[in-house]
Amino acid sequence: MIVAIESASADSSVALGTLDGSVLASDAWTGDSRQGSQLWPRLLDLMAQHGARLGDLRGVAVGIGPGSFTGLRVGMSLAKGLAASLSIPIVGVPSLVAWLAAEPTAGAALNRAGARDAYVQARDQDPPRIVSFDELSLFLDQVVVAPRELAAAVSLRSAIAPVRAAEQIARAAAERLRVDGVGDDLARLEPAYLRPPRGIEPATPWQ
Repeated sequence: MIVAIESASADSSVALGTLDGSVLASDAWTGDSRQGSQLWPRLLDLMAQHGARLGDLRGVAVGIGPGSFTGLRVGMSLAKGLAASLSIPIVGVPSLVAWLAAEPTAGAALNRAGARDAYVQARDQDPPRIVSFDELSLFLDQVVVAPRELAAAVSLRSAIAPVRAAEQIARAAAERLRVDGVGDDLARLEPAYLRPPRGIEPATPWQ
């Protein structure tokens, strides 16, 4: 069994999946700045509902962003803690790519990058880019995946919340583990920040 965690936005989700890529169950919710504190109890509740125990886990998957600085750190810490304590592989999955895979009708995935900026990942585009809210006018009537709070803030009329993101992250991780059985380097896996949070200086130059 694989557990998947997605916490790149205020719309968080967790999921249970199998190594063959099937999704067993998922849970999604919209929170505030403290939404990360709900990840562990929600995951435990989901496992309990399906009779799963920590000893049943064979892998852990986590969305790596870009997105909320605090949300991603909490999700990554939980995923790494599970992987280390249970000696199971960990797989990091780009969040916005997973959002798009979960919603095939959406042409782009958007996530908040600051007070007036957003990350934009167009389908088949790599990597995501940072744009101002003014530039999001291009997406007002397009089908996109975006957190509820961002959709409301910039009037995205056809936005789909990323409520199925953890399900897709579980599927992507299962495919990766079927190929290599190893996953990512636990010590080196980190959230994919495109730029440092406001007020924090990077230790090395950002590309």
